[in-house]
Amino acid sequence: MESLDPAIQEKVDQWLKGNYDEQTKAEIRSKLENEQYEELADAFYKDLEFGTGGIRGIMGIGPNRVNKYTFGMATQGFSNFLKKNYPDEQISVAIAHDCRNNSETLARVVADIFSDNGIYVYLFDGLRPTPELSYAIRELKCHGGVMLTASHNPKEYNGYKAYGADGGQLVSPQDKMVMEEVQNIEDVQEIAFEGNEEKIELIGEEIDNRYLDTIKKLSISRDAIERQKDLSIVFSPIHGTSGVLVPPALERYGFENVSLVEEQMVYDGNFPTVELPNPEEKEALSMALDKAKKIDAELVMATDPDADRVGIAVKDNNGEWILLNGNQTGTLIINYMLNAWQEANKLSGNEYIVKTIVTTYLIDRIADHYDVECFNTLTGFKYIGELMTKLEDEKQFIAGGEESYGYLIGEHVRDKDAVVSAVIIAEMAAYYKDKGSSLYETLLDIYQQYGYFREKLVSVYKRGREGASEIQQMLKNYREDPPKSLAGSEVVVIKDYKSSKAKNITTGKTEDIGLPSSNVLQFITEDGSIVSVRPSGTEPKIKFYCSVNTELNSIDAFDTVTEQLEGKMDTIINELTGDE
Repeated sequence: MESLDPAIQEKVDQWLKGNYDEQTKAEIRSKLENEQYEELADAFYKDLEFGTGGIRGIMGIGPNRVNKYTFGMATQGFSNFLKKNYPDEQISVAIAHDCRNNSETLARVVADIFSDNGIYVYLFDGLRPTPELSYAIRELKCHGGVMLTASHNPKEYNGYKAYGADGGQLVSPQDKMVMEEVQNIEDVQEIAFEGNEEKIELIGEEIDNRYLDTIKKLSISRDAIERQKDLSIVFSPIHGTSGVLVPPALERYGFENVSLVEEQMVYDGNFPTVELPNPEEKEALSMALDKAKKIDAELVMATDPDADRVGIAVKDNNGEWILLNGNQTGTLIINYMLNAWQEANKLSGNEYIVKTIVTTYLIDRIADHYDVECFNTLTGFKYIGELMTKLEDEKQFIAGGEESYGYLIGEHVRDKDAVVSAVIIAEMAAYYKDKGSSLYETLLDIYQQYGYFREKLVSVYKRGREGASEIQQMLKNYREDPPKSLAGSEVVVIKDYKSSKAKNITTGKTEDIGLPSSNVLQFITEDGSIVSVRPSGTEPKIKFYCSVNTELNSIDAFDTVTEQLEGKMDTIINELTGDE
């Protein structure tokens, strides 16, 4: 690129002439002098959008980057929303941040803007997990909150997640209302950057202790933990926030043999020991697994930087370490909690669990067995939190989760919580060890009792300018010409979440799905296979969630049946995508 497009140059000039700090302007001038036109074009060609989940982007100068001005506009818009919705109250918010580069500085900017708008701010005195931010909002009776995190994205990213008064991420219509307020800000001069120290209160250890005390009360199998307190656990926060709370939480539960991956206990936004700080990736758990092999541990756990998701590894029947996927861990948690509640005579018939529509339907079968209602929500934990708030005074929430490694046990927060998930996973490992079993053996027992469910997520990328339209065309084609069969089994039900209708192909009857509109299609076959198709909300790709199941009559048949189910899923995906 030899020069800037005139429209982009105009935006660059606006920043150079506008009410931006000298450091920002100097950086822009430096890039112009060094003819870094491609970098400038990408940073200035559009505004970083405040979407339904907030903001996430690469850090740097320009309107398409994360910086004090893009976060400033988001915070001013959020402030305007709060002031309009709570006109006669002293509004308060809580703010937390993870280990990302610039997070501490940006958190202070966000606090200053809220306080300059007359809003009282509870600001955490250091990095803290996302679930603790949700807890603080509820505990301190705030009107909202902000978490600065880019979850498991690469080190160049940061993000801004907005929360409502219930401690959950904003949902409709509030999310759209905040988006409108942000879009209505036309100039950075409208942002109140000054700050008001009298309206900013630092919080930390006291909230930590209240949060940890709340989590401790959720323990059910304390006798088993006491007998198995030397269960050998390896834990890593992958340089993130769970290092603050998971070790003390495990200690409060009574676990005395916890080995930390010390190299990853260092809070570092560069994530120097991993390619991606994502517990879904095997590479991110490699150091923890190496340590586990050296000390002959029994359980490995690792969380993402903001501690809302957890990945685990366990030994199989041959003593080999395997990583469980999000569906398997979620299945174990739900099965354990329902069984534990039943053993403790706590099931009254008014309890429920929640999962998303793309999470394994093995969980629905387990819930059926215990006669506990299982709700299915749209993809995204904010919908689980929304349902929890709606049912708060009517029914008792036990646990919930989604296939992307996010779970919640207990009603103390309205977001996925890797801290409570970690201690409950450790507790159930102790519980099954106390009975002479293991998490892996328990998973196989579940498959034998309820059916062997196997899931796979395949993403098809459609990059470039045409990518988005290609994805929409694919979905249009599936709607107009849906598959009649998949892997040799007839499609009997088609659920179109965009129209909120489910059609039974056999009878021709159509029913309401009863969920908000979402651009998702679901094909259900006669043999119980389910494929969910949805575009990604953050990347140029279309996702295929495939679930197949069959009976598992013996443990000896596990490997053979696994191979058959994997082959079946490959066939289904290939038939849908046209790949050979």
